[in-house]
Amino acid sequence: MLILYLVTFILFFISFFINRQKTIKALKIAFKKFCNIVPAFLTMLIFISIVIYLFPHELIVKYLGIGNKYLSTIFASLIGSITIMPGFIAFPLAGILREQSIPYMVISAFTTTLMLVGIITFPVEKEFLGVKITIIRNVICFVIAIIVALVMGVAFGEIGI
Repeated sequence: MLILYLVTFILFFISFFINRQKTIKALKIAFKKFCNIVPAFLTMLIFISIVIYLFPHELIVKYLGIGNKYLSTIFASLIGSITIMPGFIAFPLAGILREQSIPYMVISAFTTTLMLVGIITFPVEKEFLGVKITIIRNVICFVIAIIVALVMGVAFGEIGI
């Protein structure tokens, strides 16, 4: 990660010396976008923190962890399909779940459906895509999420082939 920061820092200075106005303009745009994201980011982090606090470790592990991995994967997929979250929130949440010993297979099912399947966004999607395409898209994304979860389960040795 340090290399990434170093390369970014070097490229920033190269950009600054080549064209100061464009670099400053880009920084202003980035700062505005960052300021627009911060409220949503903080709101979701607070929401996630409250949910993690209110649901005891044993309950989370009971439904998403130690029991039947396939049933837990389906349950996590259904929860992820109902809710919706951007990746910058979903991935830290996945890290929190992993710290609570939730299997990678279950976490991948949850995060994949969280970002791909949209039951909450269905009304908006159907206006733009139509009911048939929206249903087809959501079903295909759900199936893909299950396949990704199974592949992750095999890759991390949680299930055998």
